Amino acid sequence: MADDILYKVTDGIARVTFNRPQARNAFTFAMYERLAEICQTAEQDRSIKVIVLTGAGEKAFASGTDISQFKEFKTNEDVLTYESRIDRVIGTLEKCSVPTIAAIAGACTGGGGAIAAACDLRIATANSRFGFPVARTLGNCLSMGNYARLVALIGIPRAKEIIFTARLVDADEALRIGLVSEVLPDEAALMVRADALAKTVANLAPLTLRATKEAMYRLAPRIPPGEGQDLILMCYMSKDFREGLDAFLNKRTPNWQGE
Repeated sequence: MADDILYKVTDGIARVTFNRPQARNAFTFAMYERLAEICQTAEQDRSIKVIVLTGAGEKAFASGTDISQFKEFKTNEDVLTYESRIDRVIGTLEKCSVPTIAAIAGACTGGGGAIAAACDLRIATANSRFGFPVARTLGNCLSMGNYARLVALIGIPRAKEIIFTARLVDADEALRIGLVSEVLPDEAALMVRADALAKTVANLAPLTLRATKEAMYRLAPRIPPGEGQDLILMCYMSKDFREGLDAFLNKRTPNWQGE
């Protein structure tokens, strides 16, 4: 796992690279834990002024959780432990006092979309695609926290439309609706811009940025602990989820039954 997430710090800029290009940078459970650990480390190191997150290669920022790991889910506790872990990790990223920049190339879906939504700034390449196509793939659902982050960015009507149609949003639309603030032509231009943006942020007053980030966090609606567990269990413990998982792993179309 050591090479699945690369981490280095240069001149006050921490760079985090999701490094599983052969799997479209899909996250293992260990990678989620490593991301939370990096955020905690950066928060304790006052020399770090900004964190840039990106995916290795041009095909994906992160395509979500590695689907093969869901095969081990058998009990309610397995499911709730997983969702609790994701909420904790994404929450750690969101609450990290160090400003965060997501530099997105290619697919940014599922858990990858949740990670990007928790960052302070998002820039992307022209080939980027965003979405939460769970209604087409596994038949599961997002946590309440991740629904809330998505709604905070694009509003309830757009969030519903994207999830109900299971479509992916292209870069131009992402810019138009506020998912990203800039679109660059390719990965090389993206990394140049990410570096320049990181240097700009790193040279500004850190307490101003920290206060602003904390203020925005306090303004956001808070989800009570455990809220939405019934929805998680309804989806993950269903026959449809098992059907979706089997269909995905065997590259066939799922036969949804609604049970």
